[in-house]
Amino acid sequence: MLFDLRSPGRRRIVKTVYVTLALLMGGGLVLFGIGGEVSGGVVDAITGTNGGGGDDGSERFEEREERALAATRANPRDAAAWGELARARFQLASVGDNINPETGTFTADGRTKLRQATAAWERHVEFADQPDDRLAAVIAQAYVELGEPAEAANAQEVITEARPKAGAFAQLAVYAYSAGQTRRGDLARDRALELTDREQRDTLRQQLEQARAQAAQAAAPPAGG
Repeated sequence: MLFDLRSPGRRRIVKTVYVTLALLMGGGLVLFGIGGEVSGGVVDAITGTNGGGGDDGSERFEEREERALAATRANPRDAAAWGELARARFQLASVGDNINPETGTFTADGRTKLRQATAAWERHVEFADQPDDRLAAVIAQAYVELGEPAEAANAQEVITEARPKAGAFAQLAVYAYSAGQTRRGDLARDRALELTDREQRDTLRQQLEQARAQAAQAAAPPAGG
């Protein structure tokens, strides 16, 4: 059962879980959208922007969305077209009026576009023999922003299947813990530890245990509630 990510206190706890793990992995885990904040890395790579001024790509992304949408209508079972539509919608969610320039958070329209992106992603997964693992990394973060860590974990599993690395399993563990899926998180944690160099294993174990505890704290009902 998902805990309420809309509570500011709980969102701060969940954000701490992700940031702590990102620091541990030396930036190897790509984070975006925790608490509505947008960073570079995979976001810039997917959107084709660099966070600077000038053209934010909105018109280009709208054209991509239109082409991809037309392709899905022409062939509703075209997995690649659904993937392109998900990517285009994520791109649009990350630029223009969909982002509050003062706070760096998604506006209501931006969150709507994120939901549209995840809906297209789900159709991509439905029809693809092998879902796009690079797109999965971005969609996982969109799910986090929308307060759906269980769906983020599902997207992350696409990555662990394609690229079974320690960092991928560690991030899966965090998503699962955040969703209250302790068993799933423990299995991912154990796999991450197996794939981690011996000298780093204890540190990773401690950080994932911290993530587990913080997620449990976030899921606990408020005192006196």
